[in-house]
Amino acid sequence: RQFPYKDPVMLRIIQSPGKYIQGANALAAVGEYAKALADHYFVIADDFVMKLTGDTLMGSLHQHGVKYHACVFNGECCHKEIDRLGLELKAHGCHGVIGVGGGKTLDTAKAIAHYQHLPVVLIPTIASTDAPTSALSVIYTEQGEFDEYLIHTSNPDMVIMDSAIIAKAPVRLLVAGMGDALSTYFEAQACFDAQATSMAGGKSTLAALSLARLCYETLLAEGVKAKLAVEAGVVTEAVERIIEANTYLSGIGFESSGLAGAHAIHNGFTVLEECHHLYHGEKVAFGTLSQLVLQNSSMEQIETVLDFCQRLGLPITLAQMGVSGDPAEKIMAVAEASCAAGETIHNMPFEVTPASVQAAILTADRLGNAWLQQHSS
Repeated sequence: RQFPYKDPVMLRIIQSPGKYIQGANALAAVGEYAKALADHYFVIADDFVMKLTGDTLMGSLHQHGVKYHACVFNGECCHKEIDRLGLELKAHGCHGVIGVGGGKTLDTAKAIAHYQHLPVVLIPTIASTDAPTSALSVIYTEQGEFDEYLIHTSNPDMVIMDSAIIAKAPVRLLVAGMGDALSTYFEAQACFDAQATSMAGGKSTLAALSLARLCYETLLAEGVKAKLAVEAGVVTEAVERIIEANTYLSGIGFESSGLAGAHAIHNGFTVLEECHHLYHGEKVAFGTLSQLVLQNSSMEQIETVLDFCQRLGLPITLAQMGVSGDPAEKIMAVAEASCAAGETIHNMPFEVTPASVQAAILTADRLGNAWLQQHSS
């Protein structure tokens, strides 16, 4: 029988990692869970993370009778490094991959597992983006410039978040993760309204949209409490909830619903050198404010986001983004890059032009400055 739906856009699709595990000292339980997927792992981490986590990780694998071969990741997720590590994996006869660290390490682990057709376990040491749960690697050149997106056939088999390690990372990284997650619901809702095709390859589901909404509600309820706890280097229930929001709720929300204005505007800001010092999530937070202006959200909604960003230290003005001088020409360059062919801004449920994006960004800047004047202590 022929499958009745020829157009995949008509299908509703949700995807997620096979298992998500989170909690203080979760690293010590890696062997217990990883042994279900493979009996011999290729473990990669950069030098710093290997020294930080290696003893606990290897000890857990050894305790549960799982063999391993550890290799230091050189720092760039590029094809040369992926090939080098893949050859070493094959030379040692490993049957699975474990990646420990930040985004580039995890993307490299996903890419190795993709090319070798092996299961992969990811152990993030920060909660600064929602990338760990996704079926995607961002590949760079050896010089660190963007090369391509490598789309995987499946999401990671397992993601393990040790909240005790994440709470010891610089607080700015957790806050940047909240800036990234802040956009998830607004972009998911825009894609849902537009019936856009998600990164999962179909239309959004109610489940994905609901997780995106829960992500936003969790940020508002727990974000400030979590920031204060991490400044003290401790794990509280608020920290646990924010790690879950930044990683799992935002990850499923963006991948199975879609990206729209906020991330496209983030991409636009990468053309300005003065914004290169900002983390991904910091630029996305301002992109979220700009999307709210672009879609003419209520003043109440805009003020909720302004308040959230100001209390956490996320940028709400162009000056805080590092943009100086007369912004009109610079922001038009940002707007044009945001509206490039294939950009996610075209998932908005109405037509978007560089002029309308420039207007939204300049207005968002005015709103941010007015908010700061009104609420300066």
